[in-house]
Amino acid sequence: MSRYGVLIVDDSAFMRRAISLLLEKDPDFFIVGTARTGLEAIEKIKRFKPDVVTMDVEMPEMDGIALEQIMKSHPVAVVMLSTQTGLGAEATLQALQFGAVDFFPKSSLMKDPAEPEIIDEFLMRVKDAARAKIAERNSAASVKEAAKEEKKKGPASADLLIIGCSTGGPSAMQSILPRFTPDFPAGIVVVQHMPPGFTKPLADRFDAICPLKVKEAENGDVVMPGIIYVAPAGYQTFFQKRKDGKTILKIVQDESKSYKPSIDVAIHSASLIYRDRLLVVILTGMGTDGVMGCSEVKRQQGHVIVEAEESCIVYGMPKAVYEAGHADRQVSLPDIYQEILSFM
Repeated sequence: MSRYGVLIVDDSAFMRRAISLLLEKDPDFFIVGTARTGLEAIEKIKRFKPDVVTMDVEMPEMDGIALEQIMKSHPVAVVMLSTQTGLGAEATLQALQFGAVDFFPKSSLMKDPAEPEIIDEFLMRVKDAARAKIAERNSAASVKEAAKEEKKKGPASADLLIIGCSTGGPSAMQSILPRFTPDFPAGIVVVQHMPPGFTKPLADRFDAICPLKVKEAENGDVVMPGIIYVAPAGYQTFFQKRKDGKTILKIVQDESKSYKPSIDVAIHSASLIYRDRLLVVILTGMGTDGVMGCSEVKRQQGHVIVEAEESCIVYGMPKAVYEAGHADRQVSLPDIYQEILSFM
């Protein structure tokens, strides 16, 4: 059985010790070392070559810049320990876009005692990160380059595009969302697995770099071209057709333990309205969310694209949809934007 070497990076001696004790409870882990600063982390990653790194989002000496340097010179699976404050969420999203695999709320690990199910989830997420494929992503076309890309001539064959993603999603979407131009003919909804407090900063970050407006979806938003809606964390996003023929988003509270937002919930709801005019893209992520929804998409004669294994950080959700027989096409991340255009 494989064991995974972990480097723990945190400026707090208490947290370094606490995280070490949690990981040492699992026989699949061993601690290769600890680091207090970003500079120290770079040096120890080079020296010890850990399988996975846990890293605090707010550290002295280079914090997020350290992660950018790590991913360029010594790519490794990194799980960020995040806070849900405004600055903490922003730093976490920046880390994910630099290439961190996943993040976990630091506050949930600081409870005394920590809840057993929280500890189990933390250990599982670090283990999944250690197994993740740290692919060298080809840089996407810039916005200026995107303007030169030609769309298929003739009427669009889809009126709505839904992009579903989980682990590795923010960095994957950086290769796609900035390439949409103002004349893109379909509405776009993004369903990204995230805890509450992170989807609005995510939308704001993409709004700053995308030609289209990007916003966290609100109850009653009319789905229209020219806007990318990010499904809010902590809620389920449904689609509802009004009497005037326009489709709106219904943001609904959900007390279940399922994903919030759930890709299955969103695309199943959309497929009943858009039918064969719906295009779904499933990107990198753990688990099987999206399989049931894509089954309904195909039943309604809609279309599904999944990300290929070679570019996935975690080939979980795309694999599940592909193996269930619901994918029309499976393509690598750098080619997904062009595949989307082929349906427009």
